[in-house]
This record gives sequence, C-alpha cells and structure tokens, in this order.
Amino acid sequence: MQNFRTTFQIPVSKHQISLDSQMLTLGSCFADVVGGQLRENKLDVLVNPFGTLFNPLSIFKILSPSYREADERLFVENQKLWFNYDFHSQFVSNSKENLQEQVNQTIYAINTLLSTTTHLIITFGTAFIYKLLNPQTYISNCHKMPNNLFEKNLLSVKDICKSFAILYKELKEVNPDLKVILTVSPVRHTKDGVPENQLSKSILRAACHYLTTDYEDITYFPSYEIMMDDLRDYRFYKPDLIHPNEVAEQYIFEKFAETYFDENLKSFIGEWQQIRRAINHRPFNEKSESHQKFLKNLLEDLIKMSKRVRVDEEIYDVQTALSRF
Repeated sequence: MQNFRTTFQIPVSKHQISLDSQMLTLGSCFADVVGGQLRENKLDVLVNPFGTLFNPLSIFKILSPSYREADERLFVENQKLWFNYDFHSQFVSNSKENLQEQVNQTIYAINTLLSTTTHLIITFGTAFIYKLLNPQTYISNCHKMPNNLFEKNLLSVKDICKSFAILYKELKEVNPDLKVILTVSPVRHTKDGVPENQLSKSILRAACHYLTTDYEDITYFPSYEIMMDDLRDYRFYKPDLIHPNEVAEQYIFEKFAETYFDENLKSFIGEWQQIRRAINHRPFNEKSESHQKFLKNLLEDLIKMSKRVRVDEEIYDVQTALSRF
C-alpha cells in the first residue's frame, strides 16, 4: 500500500530524562504544552514561569543568572494597569510596586532553581523582535502600546548564537551538568505573514543547528519538522489553523518521550497512565459495592505510587469518594 505520510527517525538522545530529573521549560506557548504534559505525567518540571516568550534574545535575557531584577525603565502603565516590557502580560498589577515585587520574586526563584535543574527545554517561536526606541533596547512584549514606540527587527542566526554563547557560559558557571534541549515551535506566526513566518522559522532552525554543533550538551528536538512533514495536514490543527490540536500535541509528546525518556521513566509512565485512566473512570453506580472495591484498589495503587511521586491530591480525592459510602 502506498505511504501517504513522510515519517522520519529521531535518534535517541544520550541526555536521557529520568523520573528524578528536574526540568524547566521556557519560551513560546508550545513550551506550555510540553511542560504541561511532563507535569501531567508527574515529572518535576517548572513550566514557563515567565509566561510566553517568543524570541530567543528575550528568553536568554531573563534566563541569565546575571539578570537579578527587572529593568526599572521597562515598567509601563496602560489603561491603569502596570506591565513590564521584558515579561508576558500575565505579569500585571494595578500598582508598579506590586508588579515589581512579583517579577523580582520570580526572577529570584528561577535563579535559585537553575543550580539544580538537570534539563532546560527552550522553545523558540519567532526570530522577529521588537526594539523599544526609548530607551533603545529589545523587549519581549509591546503590551498593546502605540506602534510608534517600537521598531520591528529580524534577528540573524549570528545574533542568536552570539547571545546564547554569553548565556551558556553563565549557566555553566552556575550548573556545570545542565543539559539543554532546543526546539522550534510548530505554531505558525501568520500575523507576520506566511513568507515571513517561514523566513523566521528557518533562522531559528539554523541557529539551533549551529548551537547543537558547537555545544555537546545541547540537543535539538524536531517538533517543528514533525508538524510540517509527518503531520502535514490541517486536520492536525485547531480551528485557527495556527496551533497544533490535541492529537498533534500528544503525538509530538510521544516522539519526545521516545527520544529523551529512559527505560525506567517509560515504564513508570505506563503505570501512571493506567492509574490516570482509573481516576477518570465514571462508574455506572457510584453507590455500588463493586465501585467501592474499585476505589479501594485505586487507593492502594496510589499509596504505592506515593513512594515515587507526589499524588497527594489524587489520594485525597479517592479518600473523599470512599467517605461517601
């Protein structure tokens, strides 16, 4: 039978992720997707703590251990709310002081976390970047301020690699064993224009190539290529035709797991998925003896699982359900 898909092999990474790994995801909204799936499978991961960051330079800037506190010049008020140009709009407050405290606490927490993180997963979204004209500096988010305050630029491969080299040196001083996984977001930035999006993605992909060539502890995961070639069909997109749908996200995550998870972790996830299915089971009769027995068995499995990962909430929910009998 004729093959109607373009599949390709992804080599298993030598930088394996285990159940004991501590991970941090940063970058575009696809970092939320990958991080969320890791978290759902009970891995130790902090998911996009700075909010969505699309361009590499903004990611590198706030990830740097030398970035100790938010730039005072980049706080801005818009419609009686305060934002910071370096951060996503999830960082918002009706007071500059409160926002400053919120942002700086997050910066401090990440700087502390970096010393114990085993895997840093960075997702690049676009090579387009905005420069604030006064003061002259690249920013992460325009926060719907007037267009005449900014200048839109396109990063080069050299810009990205040069900026990363500085960050890499700083990260290795803090955590010599840190492994970095780079990926290009499969989300299409069509607002920039379709040809412009392809240009942007090609720059990001080329930068990833050179970074993985120059640094042996950096690997690239081809989420973009999986979406563009293996899943080349609009049925794998959400109705906006920009974002991958849940089927595509799950498929890409399974490929990620095949590439990076060690055998013990794969085995654990198989066990955990069985428990998750049991948790999500909806009984025909909640008051039946058979359902009570089902819940008791589930509770036993969760208690055993609690020796390996945190399942406090799940245990509480099952105990609450049993208390209704």
